[in-house]
Amino acid sequence: MRDHIPVVVQGSGRRARRAGLVGVLWAAAELTVTVGLVVLLLVVHQVWWTNRQAAAAAQDQVQALERAWGQDPASDPSDPSEAPGASAAPRAPDLSEPAASVPGPVAVPGPASGTAGPSRPAAAQRDRAYAVLRIPRLGLVVPIAQGIDKRAVLDKGYVGQYPGTAGPGERGNFALAGHRNTHGEPFRYINRLRAGDELIVEIRGSRFTYVVGRTLGETTERDTGVIAPVPRSVVKPDQGYAEPGSYITLTTCTPEYSSKYRLVVWGTLKSA
Repeated sequence: MRDHIPVVVQGSGRRARRAGLVGVLWAAAELTVTVGLVVLLLVVHQVWWTNRQAAAAAQDQVQALERAWGQDPASDPSDPSEAPGASAAPRAPDLSEPAASVPGPVAVPGPASGTAGPSRPAAAQRDRAYAVLRIPRLGLVVPIAQGIDKRAVLDKGYVGQYPGTAGPGERGNFALAGHRNTHGEPFRYINRLRAGDELIVEIRGSRFTYVVGRTLGETTERDTGVIAPVPRSVVKPDQGYAEPGSYITLTTCTPEYSSKYRLVVWGTLKSA
């Protein structure tokens, strides 16, 4: 009877280890692709879909305002008489609020210098659109709401008025904020505005035309001077105005897809 001699196959253990490594690498590659697709979908949703949603909703709001202005005042969604708690005092303006990463309010020294008149929207309900901004050079038509809260105003594709600033057509500074990227991005191209371009503000029964005078390409998020009653940068004191008047200020984040700095456009009320 022959002895049973075991046969040893050299290299089988090495092949098994190699196969295990290939399996791990393959699984890691699949996971990477899956995560990449998820991230891509999130980016598409944030950059493209939210833009479409917000821009469409903003245009619907513009049309609703225009319809309401042509009807009985009681049907106006911006009618101050319908606003609960409309007499509440506005909080201090915060130039940093359009950027979600910047916490804490920044108080502007001193209230707006204008005297409230028929155009004054101070009593309008916060977060509700009450006016329309038109910028012919950019083909922009966008609703204006009270306040600059991201979720309640800016993320809807609206332009928000800094609390405590002057109303449209008033003496002082009518200061506005808007997204430059995502959520309708109404202020994406305000860097293209030039001296002499018109900024038209419409409210019920009134139309105010401002003319772009100066721009500030970059300043800090806490440069509250740019939205003061007489707008003048406290970071770059040679930028801005020195005399009282009726001003409009547009602010947004810069550079694009960043909230590190602020881009500012100033205009003055055009005489009738």
